[in-house]
Amino acid sequence: MQYDIVIIGAGSAGISAGIYAVSRGKKTLIIEKDMVGGIIGKVSTVTHYSGIVEKETGKTFADRMEKQAIKAGVEIIYENVIKVELVGEIKTIYTENNSYQTRKVILANGGTARKLGIPGEIELTGKGMNLNAAKDGQAYAGKNMYVVGGADGAVKEAIYLSKFAKTLTIIHFEEQLGCIAEFKQKVKQSNNIKLMLSSRLHAVYGESQVERLEIISEKDGRIETIEDPGCGIFIYAGIIPNTELYTELKLEDGYIPVNDKMETSISGVYAIGDIRVKQIRQVATAVADGAIAAINAAMCC
Repeated sequence: MQYDIVIIGAGSAGISAGIYAVSRGKKTLIIEKDMVGGIIGKVSTVTHYSGIVEKETGKTFADRMEKQAIKAGVEIIYENVIKVELVGEIKTIYTENNSYQTRKVILANGGTARKLGIPGEIELTGKGMNLNAAKDGQAYAGKNMYVVGGADGAVKEAIYLSKFAKTLTIIHFEEQLGCIAEFKQKVKQSNNIKLMLSSRLHAVYGESQVERLEIISEKDGRIETIEDPGCGIFIYAGIIPNTELYTELKLEDGYIPVNDKMETSISGVYAIGDIRVKQIRQVATAVADGAIAAINAAMCC
């Protein structure tokens, strides 16, 4: 099956690219392995993006993007891409059951949440460890919660979770939070958010639930053991770009470098959103990437 433009990934960048591509009269396909929205679709709240509605959650934002794309005429299929052939005039994208050909490919499949790689992390995932704030927050209401990470995304989720938590502890390896002033002020005003700075989560223990945490100090290496049966731990340690399939492209620290048209080193291949080399990773910049890539791709096919 052949298309003018195929987009891999239906996050903010991919949906934006799809809408702009069909507006230029191009037969456009988005291939998504999970759900529209990507990482942003799974967060508790969406903030600072112009155009959000009151009490916007990741899910409501993703739902509205999906409806807009479908109404515009974008075709979205839910399949897992397992192989790509990007070199040459005709590109081929292989999923587990089908293959698709196109002249232009826009890579928009974002990143995967980074794991800590600590003892107990894998065994206790979903049992109190590596939880999702929007999905699991209320299930841990009245219990102690821990958020690992100090950037904007981590602290925003911590503020949301503090509404349900008995006590919410932010564990961050730096001496101060790395988030924006707005979030720092909200943390300061909260009566149940505690900070453990210059610290890292070192290990977790338990069987059917988290029973015990070990926190290691960045300053002196001292390990503190916290007994906290049934607590909830939410990890926000950054992302790993989903570039493992793109062996034909040159990468920089795992990310795809592009020019100001979002073009990669291979003709007819574009990269947008969290997967590309960029300074700022926000919904606003992802949407802009998608518009730029789709407009340029449409001009050339």
